[in-house]
Amino acid sequence: MITGLWSTPVGETFSFTGRRYTLADAPALPKPVQEQVPIIVGGGGVRRTPAIAARFATEFNIGFQPEDVIAEKFAGVRAACAEAGRDPATLKLSVALPTILGDTEAELSRRAETIGRNPAAVRADDVIAGLPDEIVAKVDRLRGLGAQRVYFQLMDIRDVEHLELLGSVLPRLRAL
Repeated sequence: MITGLWSTPVGETFSFTGRRYTLADAPALPKPVQEQVPIIVGGGGVRRTPAIAARFATEFNIGFQPEDVIAEKFAGVRAACAEAGRDPATLKLSVALPTILGDTEAELSRRAETIGRNPAAVRADDVIAGLPDEIVAKVDRLRGLGAQRVYFQLMDIRDVEHLELLGSVLPRLRAL
């Protein structure tokens, strides 16, 4: 129904009879700003998730996984696109990972402890963690795997300084 409303030319009307809704001669206005609603499909499913992403999504997201799994899931969704007759380049690939950043080792350890992570093991493969140079390197590796967008998950929303520090690193990421 929604796609019918959006695709109806200006000046014409749209009618629809469904199980739950009926529209009669709707003017189909206002028109959307975007050509299509962005749909993000995420998850680690082996067959159905990539197939659904290939068919419907504008973006595929994998989260909370180590880099080897991210690479595997990106390859799976690219293959599903090819199988569905879709150019894999038309599907944006993204990653969401918990992010722990510190200007110093002490600050990094404090932030890790605050969210219940072991400071000695905070630099795990399934997080973005470390000092600024390490964050830049991690994002660069994720881009190398195919990620076009990275979602930084900050676990302690009260730590505004953490957000400010991440904001100071972001310009370095644009240069990659």
